[in-house]
Amino acid sequence: MISDSAIARVAAREAERFRAANSSAFGHHAAAKGWFQSVPFHWMRDWPSPVPIVSASAQGATLTSIDNQTFDDFCLGDTASLFGHSPPALADAIAKQAREGLSFMLPTERGAALAGRLTAMFGLPQWQVTTTASEANRAVIRWCRGISGRPKILTFNGAYHGAVDDAFVELKSGAPTMRASLVGQVHDLTGTTTVIEFNDEHALAAALRSGDIACVLAEPVMTNVGMVRDAPGFLATLRALCDESGTLLIFDETHTISSGYGGHGVAHGPTPDLMVVGKSIGGGVPCAVYGFSEAVAARMAQLNQSRPAGHSGIGTTLSANALAITAMDVMLSDVITLSAYAHMLHGAARLVAGLEQEIVAAGLDWHVTQVGARVEFLTCPTPPRNGSQAKAAMRPELEAAFHLFLANRGILLAPFHNMMLVSPVTGDDQIDRLVGAFADGVRALKE
Repeated sequence: MISDSAIARVAAREAERFRAANSSAFGHHAAAKGWFQSVPFHWMRDWPSPVPIVSASAQGATLTSIDNQTFDDFCLGDTASLFGHSPPALADAIAKQAREGLSFMLPTERGAALAGRLTAMFGLPQWQVTTTASEANRAVIRWCRGISGRPKILTFNGAYHGAVDDAFVELKSGAPTMRASLVGQVHDLTGTTTVIEFNDEHALAAALRSGDIACVLAEPVMTNVGMVRDAPGFLATLRALCDESGTLLIFDETHTISSGYGGHGVAHGPTPDLMVVGKSIGGGVPCAVYGFSEAVAARMAQLNQSRPAGHSGIGTTLSANALAITAMDVMLSDVITLSAYAHMLHGAARLVAGLEQEIVAAGLDWHVTQVGARVEFLTCPTPPRNGSQAKAAMRPELEAAFHLFLANRGILLAPFHNMMLVSPVTGDDQIDRLVGAFADGVRALKE
């Protein structure tokens, strides 16, 4: 067990080390007073370092800061650059598209090929493009409510599906409540969002058999409260109960695209009725997609015919702009490939083995969780089965101290529960440096 006093001691020492090495970052933030909290978007403050690192450039799996520090990047833009920063094919295509026009509110020639690539990779036959995964999740919720005539959605406790108000409901002492973090919310969401624990088949059956739930919005593996794996048979039961109750099943695969080519549903099953993929599919260019079955498409078309033309509440002028279409087409044709996944999964296995070896050597009751190319170490002895267990197992101060320790040694992890991603261009040397720095951090915390 690592004591609170040891965590505080290491955190204070590492904060001083960070200040000494990042004078330009401090200067940058001091000069950026025109931005709220000195950053162009407020969650850029959500890093454990005294101020955020300021990036100068990134290529492949390496990021360079304005303080001339080079980082082995395992954060990769929190999945936006899962397949590496600025792949050459993407950079070339973006430059060409920039000379030809960026946004027309019209389809482009590449769009037809892209739709076929999406179907080939993810299996679903129909697609739409949005600017973010949040927007895509909001759209599929609207479509599901519209075509089903049902008012409610179901989500799992601890899940996060972007900036979608409907998903900001959680369990507190077993009772649904709106998340306190949701700014400016004036409507009670608990009447239209049902929330239950992940892997709870009995609660799932009871909720769906009520007959008023339009859709289940789920990650096939929870990734935003640490990582919570699906219990054996749970996803098959979820699929069967949705079919039985006439509830539509949505997989948000924005993070679980790490599982393998086609995402978790393709790699492990089952097939959802609708799916959302964002961030990485455009290589960092803002874009996302949602796909759906032919049966869902037919119901959507029927709904469109039955309502007046005009504002649907779905989509924006920038949805499916030419730059986004080009970026996704190049990513799916040249970058997100089977060979890319083979490298990612090999590297992730190397990382897991190295971390597990160091945890055993240190005598810690921690464990490592893996979802394809996505890896996390959790500071508890057994994997949590649901969001409540995952939250209870977290030690935010320990996670923050560890994150800062690694950053000071040129290793960049995601600032949210120290998630690590292995890209197609991540080298074994980078993985080995991460494992070595992890071992050093454990020793520092046990001194």
